[in-house]
Amino acid sequence: MKETMRLLLNILWFSLGGWISGTLWLLAAVILAVTIVGLPWAPATIRISGFSYAPFGKTVVEPGARPVSLILNLLWIILAGWWLALHHLVLVAVLAVTIIGIPFAWQHLKLAALSLAPVGAAIVDA
Repeated sequence: MKETMRLLLNILWFSLGGWISGTLWLLAAVILAVTIVGLPWAPATIRISGFSYAPFGKTVVEPGARPVSLILNLLWIILAGWWLALHHLVLVAVLAVTIIGIPFAWQHLKLAALSLAPVGAAIVDA
């Protein structure tokens, strides 16, 4: 029952905009990798892309803070993370208005947290 619900929610998520979000994160990963300066952030954006395609049944695990990931996340927040998180928080506010939108709002809340500090975060099955 749980697996069926996750599958249905992921299909709804993907068809109603998850494919756009995942594809844009994947495009961002390619652009970051091509610029060489953005290469340290490319693996994190690829992980976010996979999470954006099908977030239901997955959770984000934050490992212990290492100095390199702390510095990379700080730069990320300043350059891109804050407005990406703001975008997801606006979607949270819009989706949380309806009962049907609450599960989708919850996933956008997880994406907002992940887009603030993506380096070093792992995405695992819940």
